[in-house]
Amino acid sequence: MAYSEKVKDHYQNPRNVGEIENASGVGTVGNAKCGDIMRMYLDIDDATGIIKDCKFKTFGCGAAVATSSMATELVKGKTIQDALKVTNKAVMEALDGLPPIKIHCSLLAEQAIHAALWNYAEKKGIKIEGLEKPVNDVSELEDGDEE
Repeated sequence: MAYSEKVKDHYQNPRNVGEIENASGVGTVGNAKCGDIMRMYLDIDDATGIIKDCKFKTFGCGAAVATSSMATELVKGKTIQDALKVTNKAVMEALDGLPPIKIHCSLLAEQAIHAALWNYAEKKGIKIEGLEKPVNDVSELEDGDEE
């Protein structure tokens, strides 16, 4: 399995690792099939809707760590709406691709962002346009069981 230099870099030097105290939103998703678990923390400016900070903790393979790291880089400084556009494909492209067997890791990153935004919306009692309730287990998405 060949990984791009960007994947290797984000795995060996992950960005934004850790937790955010009193985070605006926290989302945790996993993949029951491979055992990866990703938790994403967002610090959102309520007035502007800008994501001021984003951190993650991931338990999983190198690709899971790399996709988490890249996802935090992609949403930091963005609006909530722009963060919603960070799809698994966007994460994969930013990393110059992933081996097919590791594509589920980018799904984890996408769903962890959505889960953290969902948590934020619930705390604030708001609805975020275009945000659907995230899944807890991304292996549900892989089999085409889209809800």
